[in-house]
Amino acid sequence: MGAGRAAGGGGGLGLCCAVATMPECPELHLAGRFINGACGALVFAGGVERSAVGRGPEVPFRSEAYSISAIARGKELRLTLSALDPAAGPPAQDLVFRFGMSGSFRLCPAAELPRHAHLRFLTRESPPRALCFVDPRRFGSWRLGDAWQPERGPCVVSEYQAFRENVLKNLEDRAFDKPICEVLLNQKYFNGIGNYLRAEILYRLKIPPFEKARTVLEALKEQEQERRKKDPSLTLSKKVKLRRENADLLELCHTVPMEVIMAEKQLLDPEHSDDYSTFKNWLQCYLVPGMSSLRDRGGRTIWFQGEPGPMAPKGQRPRKTPRKKSPQLKADPEASSPKVTPRAVKQRRRAAANPPKSEEKEEEKEEQEEQADRPRKGRARGRRAVTAAPASPEELLSVRRSRRTSARRGRGAAPAV
Repeated sequence: MGAGRAAGGGGGLGLCCAVATMPECPELHLAGRFINGACGALVFAGGVERSAVGRGPEVPFRSEAYSISAIARGKELRLTLSALDPAAGPPAQDLVFRFGMSGSFRLCPAAELPRHAHLRFLTRESPPRALCFVDPRRFGSWRLGDAWQPERGPCVVSEYQAFRENVLKNLEDRAFDKPICEVLLNQKYFNGIGNYLRAEILYRLKIPPFEKARTVLEALKEQEQERRKKDPSLTLSKKVKLRRENADLLELCHTVPMEVIMAEKQLLDPEHSDDYSTFKNWLQCYLVPGMSSLRDRGGRTIWFQGEPGPMAPKGQRPRKTPRKKSPQLKADPEASSPKVTPRAVKQRRRAAANPPKSEEKEEEKEEQEEQADRPRKGRARGRRAVTAAPASPEELLSVRRSRRTSARRGRGAAPAV
């Protein structure tokens, strides 16, 4: 996912998606970095404000002076609210956030709150500012306490060694019977990896996305054992150098997200919050023109190059991402073209602003699958309500007439005039 600074409403990190993807571990870690940097010297005061439609509980914390710090782990971020005077103030309060499909944190004037600011922490300064959890699509959530979700494994970024060991020691798990592209989204083992990261990792190693996961990972286990046998006296620096030169899949699960995190200033330009061109240029596979794509068994699209692999879904043909039109067409925006009407221009702008429905649906499904503990209300009710809506008498009469006309035509009768 492409992250960027929040546009308007003061400074902030808006983890916005230029290519319609959900936040992954780089975006969560950048959010934590932003909060610690922007709010480290600020003093907050009062209670925590919650919107009526926020997907999280009320926060029972109030203090005349408190600080906020953050730490990220995989696809979760924890905020800690700490009173500046622990003796006189309340005990520290922790909150763990999930960003869902569109979550972000922004720091802005309290009088100019952004839309969909579902949780707000106000500063003590005058005029006050607000650190806001903004989530337009409301798949994000928060819960009280400091506990990470127990079913999530070690973070691919901040707990690399534990992450690696967790994968290699559990290769007998039935989860690894699936294609590698599907297993990379399993947060029990690959906490923090999402759709754009899995495509980039597999592409760099030229691994077919529908190769069996255990086949790919067992080879890494054997290589690691052989490496230790060959030269146990290798120094740490030499081991690091060898790994960089011969990086394997698990190492790229760490280094590729780190590229996004470490290159924040190059990939994410705070002066041009709506410009994602640098991030798009960084992408080598995900949504890149000329790449092939298939839907996995979870209904999510995987981009790749070459053969899909032996476990590719049957009945599907790889689709090619269309190549961009010649840049010469954009060189002269005032050049007249009889085919480009004002209406067509508006439609193109809307298409650029709104991601394709198919991509939204599959990512919505991914978020729903990750949130198995969240009750799914509303959607089913809405569908039942639509299905149960009775037809009007005029509609029923129209249907009957249509059926009679179709029957006459089927018998060769002339249509009634």
